[in-house]
Amino acid sequence: MTTHPRTTPLLRPASRVTSALFVATATLLAGCGTVPEPSATSPGGQTGLDLMERLTLNADRCWFRSGDPVFESYGLAPELSSFSGRPRFLIVPEGKPEERPLLVIEGRTGSSDVSIYGPLTGSQAGDKAAADIDRWRTGSDDCA
Repeated sequence: MTTHPRTTPLLRPASRVTSALFVATATLLAGCGTVPEPSATSPGGQTGLDLMERLTLNADRCWFRSGDPVFESYGLAPELSSFSGRPRFLIVPEGKPEERPLLVIEGRTGSSDVSIYGPLTGSQAGDKAAADIDRWRTGSDDCA
């Protein structure tokens, strides 16, 4: 007498459950494959935080590391991680980042708008900062 291997009835429902789970998972994952359309951006393809990071690096390089005499008594205090959606950097008295800011350069998440305000507005440093920021916002990284 020959014996034939039998499949146990317990394995059949398990394979059906496994197949059903596989199909359900594949269906769910297929719905996750859509890619959002890119939004309108500022020159250079940057908005908000990206733009403010670039402006902060330019300000540090052109105003402070270069030894620009207009900014010699000031320091840079970046505040780019903002939960308010307004990344910014501050011009503060040199060596005193905790002091009240003298000039605030503030962006807006999702926008290429940049605001400049503070007590130095209208001074030589404020005017130079405004001119440089306007130039950098349009894509130039040159120091004036």
